[in-house]
Amino acid sequence: MRVITGTARGTNLKAPEGLATRPTADRVKEAVFNIIQYEIAGDVLDLFAGSGQLGIEALSRGADKAVFVDERADAISVIQENLRRTHLGEKAQVIRTDYLSYLSGCRKRFRLIFLDPPYAEKYLENAIKRISEIDILAEGAIIIAERPLGKPLEEDFPGLVRSKDYHYGKTTITLFRRAEDAV
Repeated sequence: MRVITGTARGTNLKAPEGLATRPTADRVKEAVFNIIQYEIAGDVLDLFAGSGQLGIEALSRGADKAVFVDERADAISVIQENLRRTHLGEKAQVIRTDYLSYLSGCRKRFRLIFLDPPYAEKYLENAIKRISEIDILAEGAIIIAERPLGKPLEEDFPGLVRSKDYHYGKTTITLFRRAEDAV
């Protein structure tokens, strides 16, 4: 697992030990960033951060700042180590809490939101629903949601427009945009 391009290009990243974290495959990450490459700007939220690789890739490619949220202590330690390795720590905020607690108190606005929760749970739907209910999406915002191939995802969330599904092996990436930006 490495940073693909930008200021931290080629830096190897660590992942938390065990099966609790499932890092996004490099080829899936590369495909995602090819899709959004001209829209990387502003602040980024890596909500189920794990190793922090998605937020770090966005920072390396020019995002202003990133917030990394994970509820596990081992994941927080790995994110902090990866930020040290990439020299991107000054642009980052690392928060240990669960995703719903973070969203409930969030007052920031984000241009990119990465959602790569544990596949076996309903976290993805719950997170998108909660994001659609609160005002944290900046103008031109994109939500990038990862899930296993074949796992259904609701079509409609208030205030969001489902853009497209992309399939990479056993992974599906779905993009959502603010409804007012999709007009």
